[in-house]
Amino acid sequence: MFTAQHIQALPSNLLRKLADAFDGGLLPDHPTPASLESEVGIRDGAEDLINDINQLARLGITGRALATWIRAVEQASAKVPSPDLVWSGPEVPGLHARDTRRVYEELFDHAERSVWVSTYAYFDGPQAFARLAQRMDNVSELRVTLLLNIQRAKGDTTATEQLVRRFTDQFWGTDWPGSSKPAVYYDPRSLDLYGPSGVLHAKAVVVDDQAVFITSANLTTAALDRNIELGVLMRHRVLATSVANHFQALIDTHLLRPVPTP
Repeated sequence: MFTAQHIQALPSNLLRKLADAFDGGLLPDHPTPASLESEVGIRDGAEDLINDINQLARLGITGRALATWIRAVEQASAKVPSPDLVWSGPEVPGLHARDTRRVYEELFDHAERSVWVSTYAYFDGPQAFARLAQRMDNVSELRVTLLLNIQRAKGDTTATEQLVRRFTDQFWGTDWPGSSKPAVYYDPRSLDLYGPSGVLHAKAVVVDDQAVFITSANLTTAALDRNIELGVLMRHRVLATSVANHFQALIDTHLLRPVPTP
């Protein structure tokens, strides 16, 4: 099936210029590489674009009809933000990828209203939470919610309340480096001695109900820098709000429980 994939891959500014050129008669129905460069500023990939344009012409889509079609493509692409792939681990020459640590830091550094963070594991709390804690201290209205896993070691029969207290003392006494306090929740199923096991394993960040980052990486140095980890960053309000609402529903239905705040 013909999809005019090379036209659809153009950025919005070039799609608009291409549509205007056909709409104003500045480009013929069968443009040349030279005319594309002169009227639109397109040089790289011109032959591929011309193949798309010629195939549309064979379907009867030329001139102003082609301009209308291109504008529809531009409007559709503007409504669906492109995701950024985010990787940890060894760099691959010739391939561009966002860096996991940098994405975490950028999201925390630019948060204004709310941050949700869900992670299965973190090591070296003062380092793992440093940027987020600093942002909370700098932006008094910022509300942060952490969803963390409290683990029961295999064979450990310590009372659940004692394990939660031990985690609480460690988190507030050592791991959290800021003066402002986030709300912290955990999945109690991970501590149940007799019931079906389950853990909070999601790794995600939602900032200001605008950006959502879903990743395989925990908040550990190994995951951020050395392991091969993969995630997707989207600046998409509907998706970001959906993830935040799901987390909130887990709290509202008491499937996630609060860690006591000192």
